[in-house]
Amino acid sequence: MTRRARKMLQPAKRKFVPVADALYLAFFKPYGCLSQFTPEPGSDKETLSAFGFPPKVYPIGRLDWNSEGLLLLSDDGDLNFELLNPEKKHRRTYLVQVENMPSQEALRKLESGLVLDGRRTLPAQAGLVEEPALPPRAVPIRFRQSIPTAWISLTLTEGRNHQVRRMTAAVGHPTLRLVRASIGELQLAALGLEPGKWRKLTAVELQDALAD
Repeated sequence: MTRRARKMLQPAKRKFVPVADALYLAFFKPYGCLSQFTPEPGSDKETLSAFGFPPKVYPIGRLDWNSEGLLLLSDDGDLNFELLNPEKKHRRTYLVQVENMPSQEALRKLESGLVLDGRRTLPAQAGLVEEPALPPRAVPIRFRQSIPTAWISLTLTEGRNHQVRRMTAAVGHPTLRLVRASIGELQLAALGLEPGKWRKLTAVELQDALAD
């Protein structure tokens, strides 16, 4: 479908259909990189402009500079709406290394919702997981011999500012490392990407990313 043909459909009735000449990219965002192409004034942090992306693509959503993992980029504005419209409650899953071992009560609080800035977070899915097979981070996490760490999987359907870090801190388990592992059904681990690398999504992978 062309961009012109898709715009002629009624927005309320249409289902997302990829544009034939659009770009849909998956990127393994590394630690220390901003999810934008323009540097912040006075900042020496790396931006997306360092990774050789095609012209006119932009990030769909964002990851904080100290977070890692799956980031999509596209030149198709409708994909941004499809994945980030709050009404759609699209799933994103994060692997989170935290200080100490969360109790079942702490996990329950993450799932049922926490009040941040006077507004409760939406219901989530949270659970302990084994340490994932991830590439080493460019800057290792701080290590304290007296404080153990644990990994949790946290699935959200909203994207507030620094939400994952604020949620784990609110239940007494500060985040040490944060990696976005999936968007919809699209799994970072299945893409064969190393940190700082990107590639085009196949049609099947794009539909996985859009899955409810």
